[in-house]
Amino acid sequence: MHHPSNDPGQTIEALVRAVEPRLIELRRDIHAHPETGFDTIRTAALVADELRAMGIEPQTGVGRTGIVASITGAHPGPCIILRADMDALPIAEQTGLSFASTVPGKMHACGHDLHTASLLGAAKALTQLAPHLSGSVRLVFQPAEETMESGAAAMIADGAADGADMAIAFHNRPETAAGKIVLNRGASTASSDEFKVVVHGKSGHAARPHAAIDPIVAAAHVITQLQTLISREMNPALSAVLTIGHIQGGATQNIIPDSCMFEGTVRCRSPESRDLAEASFHRICRGAAAAMNVSVDIDYVRGAPPLMNDDRLVDRAANVLGLQFGEAPLVEQGSSFGAEDFSFFSERLPSIQIFVGSGQPGRDDRVHNSDYQPDEACIAQSAIALTRMAVELLT
Repeated sequence: MHHPSNDPGQTIEALVRAVEPRLIELRRDIHAHPETGFDTIRTAALVADELRAMGIEPQTGVGRTGIVASITGAHPGPCIILRADMDALPIAEQTGLSFASTVPGKMHACGHDLHTASLLGAAKALTQLAPHLSGSVRLVFQPAEETMESGAAAMIADGAADGADMAIAFHNRPETAAGKIVLNRGASTASSDEFKVVVHGKSGHAARPHAAIDPIVAAAHVITQLQTLISREMNPALSAVLTIGHIQGGATQNIIPDSCMFEGTVRCRSPESRDLAEASFHRICRGAAAAMNVSVDIDYVRGAPPLMNDDRLVDRAANVLGLQFGEAPLVEQGSSFGAEDFSFFSERLPSIQIFVGSGQPGRDDRVHNSDYQPDEACIAQSAIALTRMAVELLT
């Protein structure tokens, strides 16, 4: 049995390094067999088998295809969630790697294969450290992070967050060199809400606009007015993004159509700005429509909320990961307007998302790219970081 000293860093490092070749092997297996959305059946089965081999009995089928498993310490204490996402993207892989995707049109271009392997590495280390822990670690392997229908929300609905006290997620970051850690204060990612607006007018001949009600001109006015939601109503320090990515109306040049549709997304980095954006969106659409003598149907769907990092967890992570790796993590004020459904956990529990550098020397990679080739050194580093955080919070 391993006995961590006052500084358990070397013990944790040794435990993870011992299984690092297996973790890389698992990552490559998952990478070669990508599954999207909730269809992570093979991946979940592989995870369940690995957990059983460690003596951990997994709970399967949580949130349809998710897995929850617990590692219980020798003494009572808090429950910490460690979460990894498992799903891939509908992208055709172009890397030419020996373990490239064998499934046409699907690829682990966001590195969730790395995450799944890393959490298995942390699980292996924590099972051996369990006698020294006060509390428990709940491992959450989640499907459907990349889809509008959220795997995190589905797992939470099935009880994955019940009774937990804190939650930790992590993500590979190719903009940062492998070996480096980055933490965010405040919002790590933005909320992601979608809208579709149909402007209803009255069709008629293009030569006789007075006998029709033009929904295209009305839609243009509504769209222009919506830009003031960002520029004139939003606190610049809590800025947001409103993008209309699709507009459609009419079928030919000499007919005023009955309707015109536009749709897009709203991204906000605080719960307050999100509520303001939604209320203002409805008011502007209805007000501008009334002024133009048209009616509007508004379909406004909330997706993931903003992912809010807990300040105390950021402080503890900065301290303990600095001790573990001999270099203090870079702590940034978050600036991403991307979305991440771990935010459904951060809505309920003090939470943190840790970014682990995955950039290879000489490459300029980004996630969601068909040629994404992360540095596999980030697998062990992520596992070490998660293990150290759990040990810190449970001893």
